Amino acid sequence: MENDPLMDRVVDLDEAAAALAERTAGWTSAGLEVGPVTWRGADAPWPQPLETDRDRVRDPDSVGMVVSGPAEAVLSVVLFRGGWADVDFVADLDDAGCLPASGITSPSNFVTRMDQWVTRVFGSLGSGE
Repeated sequence: MENDPLMDRVVDLDEAAAALAERTAGWTSAGLEVGPVTWRGADAPWPQPLETDRDRVRDPDSVGMVVSGPAEAVLSVVLFRGGWADVDFVADLDDAGCLPASGITSPSNFVTRMDQWVTRVFGSLGSGE
């Protein structure tokens, strides 16, 4: 897809990835396991591979991360540069699904939502609220 209008560059994915990296230490110290950041290139041939090395992706259209916790809880988030994310989770056997994630306007807006999703799936991380 060349110049897909649905993939306007609303969110800077490099800034979003840097913001996620800033959160990683806190999540890890709270007992969560944080997987590597993955990148997908807009110009990569189908099926588009996920890369963990940002330098291998010339023009990223998404960045993703998987966070795992106790009792097999998991949160999978893929942010698209167009301003939406695919957010899938399993909090426990009776609580799993997708979370709404559209209208993301900036890396800071994304990280605010990411914090909410982490709390939704794993509960309060004891941040001294």
